[in-house]
Amino acid sequence: MIEGENKRLSIQRQCELLEIARSSYYYEAVPESDYNLILMRLMDEQFLETPFYGYRRMHQRLVDLGYEANIKRVRRLWRLMGYEALYPKPRTSTANPAHIKYPYLLKDLVIERANQVWSTDITFVPMSHGYLYLVAVMDWYSRQVLSWELSNTMSVDFCLRALNTALKEYGTPEIFNTDQGAQFTSNEFTGLLASKNIAISMDGRGRALDNVFIERLWRSVKYECLYIHRFETGVEVRIGLETYFELYNMRRPHQSLNGQKPFWVYNLSMDKQRL
Repeated sequence: MIEGENKRLSIQRQCELLEIARSSYYYEAVPESDYNLILMRLMDEQFLETPFYGYRRMHQRLVDLGYEANIKRVRRLWRLMGYEALYPKPRTSTANPAHIKYPYLLKDLVIERANQVWSTDITFVPMSHGYLYLVAVMDWYSRQVLSWELSNTMSVDFCLRALNTALKEYGTPEIFNTDQGAQFTSNEFTGLLASKNIAISMDGRGRALDNVFIERLWRSVKYECLYIHRFETGVEVRIGLETYFELYNMRRPHQSLNGQKPFWVYNLSMDKQRL
């Protein structure tokens, strides 16, 4: 009895230290079979290679790889992961027709300074025995990841936490770009942006390249971190991502930045703006 209570308190302290919900510590919070999790991992990897696949093509790909799964199972897992076959890219958040949609403001816009444009998106995070969702806020000019959060549900709450953290630590952007997912079109999310006088931009439906920089970020995160480790719990995922994003921002050369690091590009731009 005492041992069990001590273990519970230890887990609680770890979660408080890492600033995650206790439910994220336990992969059992998502009760999918090990076989389904294997299928979901394969589908996620395949989608990075062929983002134009719908669930029917994905089903055929799994069959070709020798996995038994009827199309109904693939379609259910597809939707659980947040993908929609109607789009040429993964849509990890689905639209709410009752929410206001905003126009895309970035077409032909020259991005020339930090805090000019920020963007956000959600992606699926596979674990050995479960999965989570990851949201990140990125500065387009520098490619710096300004904030990120994990959750075991695709609620607006963890998106708001990421947004509030970025606003608190980095100020306000001129434009904030998202997709048309229900989390980002919600009154809570758009209301916070509007209260800061931030112009709201949203990807066009079915436009794969409107949020291209953060889509590239997800590819890097998965191939350079998530796919090469077998994370068991939410705590392990968070520790792994903390290490990776520090590398990504501070030490990893970016080809699109001529070998420079996002942290230095961001801060140099902000220093010039203060002069």
